[in-house]
Amino acid sequence: MAVIHRTTMSPGKLELLADRLPLRPWYRGGSGGPQLSKAGGFRLDDPEGEVGIEFMVVTDAAGDESVTYLVPLTYRGAPLEGAEDGLIGTSEHGVLGRRWIYDGAHDPVLVEQLLALLAGRTTAQDQNENDTPDPTVEVRTEGAGVPAGPTGPVTVTDTAEATLVAVGPVTEAGGPVATLTLCRVLRPAPAGYGSGRRVLAGWSAPDGTRRHGLFAHLAVSED
Repeated sequence: MAVIHRTTMSPGKLELLADRLPLRPWYRGGSGGPQLSKAGGFRLDDPEGEVGIEFMVVTDAAGDESVTYLVPLTYRGAPLEGAEDGLIGTSEHGVLGRRWIYDGAHDPVLVEQLLALLAGRTTAQDQNENDTPDPTVEVRTEGAGVPAGPTGPVTVTDTAEATLVAVGPVTEAGGPVATLTLCRVLRPAPAGYGSGRRVLAGWSAPDGTRRHGLFAHLAVSED
């Protein structure tokens, strides 16, 4: 079980993300830099208790219209070998000391636990409370089985809308057994939206209304 500490981080997560997001191909903001605010999210537990896992939602007010992004994060007590491209930065935690913060798509622990969520083997946790499941996170587990997650460095591809993570060994056709898609630009969608194994969750719009949409989904190769 993850333990949420009521303490400070310096620099803060939004400060680090303000430098990271404009470098991503899915970022929609202008040249003036992000104006970020936290808009929601949830957590997953690392069974080993070593890695913090958070699916953070942030809204950027820069530009003509606000845009809401999904930013999966992991927090580690030491650098993760092979994940240099995913390092967002380091921060001094008031209780735990220095933490290495990664874009979680590059972290095999986050990928493994997201696959466990899609398989129905674990439960989404409240973003701000210890040992409290988040019943608003909708997990649809119909569809093909869930392959094993990566045991080493993760193969990640960013697109204009999402981040694609290769899951499982390479098939005879030369592609991965499955592709895990993390939706970066969030849009409202009704409950039950889409098909196959997927995660939908909520966030707060700038006007305070609640929105709900697709966060992640899994596509399994038919080869």
